[in-house]
Amino acid sequence: MGIPGLSGFVQERGAFFTELRVQDTKLVIDGSSLCYQLSFACSSESRRGGDYGSFAAAVRAFFASLRACRVAPFVLLDGARGAADRKLRTLRARAAERLEAARGLARGGGRGRLLPLLSRAAFLQALAALGVPFAQCFAEADREIAGLANRWGCPVLSLDSDFYVFEVAGGYCPLSHFQWQGLRGAEGARGCYVPARRFAAASFRAHFGALGARQLPLFAALHGNDHIAPDGLEAFFREAGLPGKGGKHARLQGILRWLAQFAEPAEAVESVLQHVRKERREEIRELLRAAMEDYVPSDASIEEFFRNGRYECEDARKAGVPPWVADAFARGELAPLVIDVFLLRSTFLHVQVENMRRPSAHSAALPIRQVIYGLVLGAPAEAASPGEQSKELPVVCEFDRVHCTLKKTFVHAASPPADFCDGRFPLERLMEVPMSQRLNLLLETLRVKMRFLESVPSHLQLPLAVTCYWLRHSEPKVKLHQLKALLLMIVSGELDRITNDPDPKVPCAEDDRIAYNMFLEWQKKQWQSKEFDLDAAHGFCQWQCCLQMGLCLNQLLGTPLPEPDLSSRLYSGTLVHRLHQELKSAPSVENLFGSSPQMTQLYQAMLNTVES
Repeated sequence: MGIPGLSGFVQERGAFFTELRVQDTKLVIDGSSLCYQLSFACSSESRRGGDYGSFAAAVRAFFASLRACRVAPFVLLDGARGAADRKLRTLRARAAERLEAARGLARGGGRGRLLPLLSRAAFLQALAALGVPFAQCFAEADREIAGLANRWGCPVLSLDSDFYVFEVAGGYCPLSHFQWQGLRGAEGARGCYVPARRFAAASFRAHFGALGARQLPLFAALHGNDHIAPDGLEAFFREAGLPGKGGKHARLQGILRWLAQFAEPAEAVESVLQHVRKERREEIRELLRAAMEDYVPSDASIEEFFRNGRYECEDARKAGVPPWVADAFARGELAPLVIDVFLLRSTFLHVQVENMRRPSAHSAALPIRQVIYGLVLGAPAEAASPGEQSKELPVVCEFDRVHCTLKKTFVHAASPPADFCDGRFPLERLMEVPMSQRLNLLLETLRVKMRFLESVPSHLQLPLAVTCYWLRHSEPKVKLHQLKALLLMIVSGELDRITNDPDPKVPCAEDDRIAYNMFLEWQKKQWQSKEFDLDAAHGFCQWQCCLQMGLCLNQLLGTPLPEPDLSSRLYSGTLVHRLHQELKSAPSVENLFGSSPQMTQLYQAMLNTVES
């Protein structure tokens, strides 16, 4: 994220930081950075699809540290790509990098790391469970983060080099210098604090002479960031003596020293344009202006959202996003995919560690996505008889892998069934559709009847419905060992829930405690073989893709089925792979929870449902 090379340059020079004790303050947190940082810090396992339990535990521990220091956190997350889609080039490059990392991990080599597919959803659930105030911004969150921190005069916590450029009154604390796991006690009555380091913006600028704060956004634009590349400026760099090669950070330092000779950014821009071909000057001027605007802290009413739950976003209003959609999106109740499809008719499908010789794992969830696209874009209702479709179906561009290459594919949205409210309810009125009809659409999409789901707890009904769907749409077909491993993993999560977070009205049965302790003992045993089964991994990736889109459709329909607990108990890649391997060599593992009649009944009920 941010400005290439700037973090490395600043981090190498300790003089650009001051020590800070973080306590008794508000703290505006870049949620996207924190999600990445905690996910990678809590697990080195990137091949098996994520261990969301350990991730959620890290999230809880992080905010417990803040609470101990009387720090009031407010988390802002990046949202959709924005109507202008200015980061498309950067997003495509990052998607290609993720694909290359996934290839290396699939082969057993490579040191790349991939954020597990459902990490963002698990992170939002964990924040909600902890009562941490958060908002999902309409597009990139940087300007809102800086604006909110300036209104409150508090620090920003992130790992994005763009915040070295923003003017933040309370300062910028990089996550890499935020020692939340090493709290210290202060003398006197002030209590403990988080040792941190704050970027010393004045020292940084003084290092380059008379460099003003207002010049830094132009530096970012000239050097290149997520929104702009220095194409068309090579003549300027050459004639101004700013090297493209040479010592480490040579061009970065050269641009900053060159800018220090100007009192105002406008003077520097005119000097740059003198080295640009006349026919491109206005284009480059506009690119530089827009890039500098990205570093003006927002005056949007995100503070009001934390007060009354309403997100008044001018960009959303101009784009015609229905108010209920904008509000639900700000609350994190809709995925960025919904806004990207509404604005751009385009979405990125993130690669996992899967079998690159097979079609993308996301292919299994295509029919669910097509229903989502139809609802978002207002596809005409299904014709009562063949040949009666009068309107052309909308088309969405999907960026996904085809073998080992990132490509775009155009897919048609699906028409809602003819009896789905007779096509009378476009997106802005979707919540007026009776809940029973929204539930029917969800179940029809997943091709399951409600009566088959009633034998399991309500919070497991959506994962079970998705599992039924996965069995029908997976390619290659799911093997019995895979299915049983997945269901046993879900049972283990349910056993953990009733043992460690029991309903006060229903005390945990002794049989369940015994089964849970036996499960913990089994986990301590050495894993007989950690051989990585790529085809099994591909199947479990497909299941996560199906669950991701099942969750998205369920949210878009106003959650006719309860959301499952992603944030801790539903999926563990390490556990499901171990269960799969051991079931192949020791079928008795299927009786792992045999001492608990309740868990045995749950496992059998789920197995009977999906096999039927």
